[in-house]
Amino acid sequence: MGQRKSVIGSGRHTAILLATTAIGGVLATVALAQDDATPTVLTEIVVEGASYETEGSESYTTDLVSVGEKDVRSVREIPQSTTVLTRERLEDAGYTSLDTAMRETPGIVVLNNDDGRSSIFSRGFEFDNLYYNGLPAPVSSIYGTQPDMSIIDHVEILRGPAGLFGGTGEPAGAINMRLKQAQDQFGASLSGEYGAWEHARGEMDVTGPLNRSGTIRGRFVGTLQNADGWVDEVENDVGVAYGTLQADLTPDTTATLSISHLERDITPFNGLPTYEDGSLIDLDRSTFTGASWNGFDNSVTDYIAELEHRFDDGGHAKISGRYQATDVDFLYSYAAGYAAPNGDIISRGADTNDSAWLARDYEADALSLDAHVSKPFYVGGLEQNVLLGVDYQNQEMTTLQGRGSIAVSQNIYDWTTDISRPDVDYTSQVETDPEQFGVYGQLRVKPFDQLTLIGGGRFTWYEATSRDLLTGTETDSVSENGYFVPYAGVVFDLTDWVSAYASYTSIFQPQADTDASGAVLDPREGEQYEVGFKAELFDSGMNASIAYFNLSDTNRAVADIDNPGFNIAQGEVEVQGLEIEATGSPLMGLEVAAGYTFTDTEFAQVSGERFQIYTPEHMFHLWATYDFDERHGWLDGFSIGGGVKAFSSVTVEQSGYSIDAPGYTVVDLTAGYEFNEHVEATLIVNNLFDEKYYSRVGSNSVFNFYGEPLNAKFKLTASF
Repeated sequence: MGQRKSVIGSGRHTAILLATTAIGGVLATVALAQDDATPTVLTEIVVEGASYETEGSESYTTDLVSVGEKDVRSVREIPQSTTVLTRERLEDAGYTSLDTAMRETPGIVVLNNDDGRSSIFSRGFEFDNLYYNGLPAPVSSIYGTQPDMSIIDHVEILRGPAGLFGGTGEPAGAINMRLKQAQDQFGASLSGEYGAWEHARGEMDVTGPLNRSGTIRGRFVGTLQNADGWVDEVENDVGVAYGTLQADLTPDTTATLSISHLERDITPFNGLPTYEDGSLIDLDRSTFTGASWNGFDNSVTDYIAELEHRFDDGGHAKISGRYQATDVDFLYSYAAGYAAPNGDIISRGADTNDSAWLARDYEADALSLDAHVSKPFYVGGLEQNVLLGVDYQNQEMTTLQGRGSIAVSQNIYDWTTDISRPDVDYTSQVETDPEQFGVYGQLRVKPFDQLTLIGGGRFTWYEATSRDLLTGTETDSVSENGYFVPYAGVVFDLTDWVSAYASYTSIFQPQADTDASGAVLDPREGEQYEVGFKAELFDSGMNASIAYFNLSDTNRAVADIDNPGFNIAQGEVEVQGLEIEATGSPLMGLEVAAGYTFTDTEFAQVSGERFQIYTPEHMFHLWATYDFDERHGWLDGFSIGGGVKAFSSVTVEQSGYSIDAPGYTVVDLTAGYEFNEHVEATLIVNNLFDEKYYSRVGSNSVFNFYGEPLNAKFKLTASF
């Protein structure tokens, strides 16, 4: 929030060019003289530009994105649904972790858990990779590997299969996060935040040149957070350190090294039970169903190296790599069964009132490497483009797990947290090492100026082996050689400001399940057809889109009823829907982010459990802020805004019962004041009308979570 400032490198900035101006390294000297040699003062020249970075733009939209691509392109050039959460959008709503930001993003469903440990879904499927600067690493909600937003410039979301550059994976899409970049001008900021449930957070951000010419630059971001939750006993503490160095080796070649380290210390909560038939229980939202010794600790360290050369013709070549090291250790207790009418917990298949417990020790190393070249060429005076690349991904994961129950009488209305801590025995110890190598290419052809045809494909070599560390035996082995994933798209510019598009995208996901003959099942195949329109409104101050999509996921493993214990690849899920979205500034001072999503799901499978779709049929998001300036007199410096989130009901079907979660509407408010160009205060009020609702449902023992009650937090920021 705050008044609109001119910031070099912003998405839409204004540069004032005086009589002597440097543009692209060419010095242009303009001098006018009258007959009497009296100098004439020239009118300032306004230049509109665009940058991939969104920091300082104070806008909810951006001209350029890279998600689903290796090039940075305009939003209208990408024939799939995309959403960008700019730095301004992240700050205005006070998002701290990725899942808190995704909860209010069009087309996205977040299955709530502890902040940083929630599951993120798009079009019915869960994201299983997160990208930093275009480089992937696996994400699993239970291990809390989602980043803190203090190190992120912006978040880009592509919905639907993204197999061309991703290889294997779920058909949810791709989430790419642009890390904050080192700047060639000094800048620093300090912020402190305090809110409900003893939420306290501090951030420090310093950047600037490390030599006189600014060819070597650095940046450091540090964050500490201590916070309780609205659920009794729950705590969520976070520590973040991020540093990046960037050096211009030549005017056209840049090397970047970035390191980020994240630690979480959480008292976790695994959700509430329901009654036996899946009926939700009306409980105090502070109800906790764990033990006093519940604990979760993790550390995630990322190392990223990038070397990019920019050609004079606008093309580029880039080599980059990312190594992520993850270490997680947790032990927590939760309800072992459903609740009887009197509140007693009934364990499955027993008459005792138990607490279940789960312990894991998880270590993972993930490496991703990518090298590609993108080059434009001209045919008939029109620019075409070819892109070729190779990538490599390797993961080594070790999971030690123990679980059991504690015989103790538990009642949902009078829960006992002071129970004996189990002696953990890791009865399951598994090592998994998936590896893939890919070769990909994309060709963009313009037969005439208004039409762009896009074609591409990827060959992937994949193998994965799982071993039981207790017995030393190999338990699973999967191999795919040269699996081909096609890609096709078309964009037609109807006018200077609106385009129509269509695309076919796909992805594949290897499976370790076997059929009755012992053969490994064919990979799952996800493919999507999407058509839509994208527009730049209000002289490019706003991006808008409407899209229809049809996504199918086939070859899903389902139980073979004729051969118990084996599977067949005949499960199929089809998801179709409509998405409408608009972000940006329709008028001076007003920033808007709005979206509506309709999703319809159909199932076709021979046997086995029904695939769970956690996506409501209807989802609506709206967030807007308005900054007052000198036109508004004494209101100059104030800002006000807020948002509305409305979801229709969701039904989760389990074996023998179903859980119906009613729809809900939540309203948030924000207000701010800019004391001067250096100091700003912000107040954020969440769930203004204290709507009581279940934001997630899962089973009749766990994974049923209330949404957050009415709360507020205050933030003070100083920048230099």
